Amino acid sequence: MEVHFTPELQAKLESVAAENRRSVDEYVQQLVESYVDHDSWFRYKVTRGLEKLNRGAWLTHEEVDARLYTLRQP
Repeated sequence: MEVHFTPELQAKLESVAAENRRSVDEYVQQLVESYVDHDSWFRYKVTRGLEKLNRGAWLTHEEVDARLYTLRQP
């Protein structure tokens, strides 16, 4: 795979990669892997949340306030 960056972004990547003592290739691979993992986690959480909403498993604003109030009590 080949990816092209603007000269400005290339310079930023080179600078940050050097600060992290990695090659640009290693740094970009780490960034992409982290992004893909986070994106998968986020999509999973959204899907789970939507499933709960569809089952009617949600709290009203007042219920959330009551739970937070309880948690703040000593």
